[in-house]
Amino acid sequence: MEVILKEDVRKLGHKNDIVTVKDGYANNFLFPQGLAILATASAKKQLAETIKQRAHKEEKLVADAKAVAEKVNGITVTIPTKVSQSGKIYGSVNNIQVAEALAALGYEIDRRKIELKDADKISEIGTYEALIDIYRGVEATVKVNVVDEEGKVTEKKEAAE
Repeated sequence: MEVILKEDVRKLGHKNDIVTVKDGYANNFLFPQGLAILATASAKKQLAETIKQRAHKEEKLVADAKAVAEKVNGITVTIPTKVSQSGKIYGSVNNIQVAEALAALGYEIDRRKIELKDADKISEIGTYEALIDIYRGVEATVKVNVVDEEGKVTEKKEAAE
């Protein structure tokens, strides 16, 4: 089934994309959540007109996103967490903590656009990477330095890259 996305849907597409999905996914998730509409001929024609009218605005949005990506790319954020004597962290480090650390540095990034690479492998102090999807095709990489909040453990292990 072809649908037109009304919002960005992670791992599916961006707003105003026409994508093909299984009927059940569209009927049970996308339509009830208001994330998509059926891609009928009239809806496609209306989408084409909307895209045509927004073309110049799109260029500005891409330019702004690239500027933000240049500023954020390569930044290292430090996230203090509770750590055992052996260097294992208690709990987990997630995208919310990364978004808060970026906000403290003056960069307002939506937490849903941050994806920690190998998030399930963040179990020790060290340096990891987070990928930020700023806008369509505009991404930035941020280094996440996980440290002991009390300073007991001084030995840091680097994540395999």
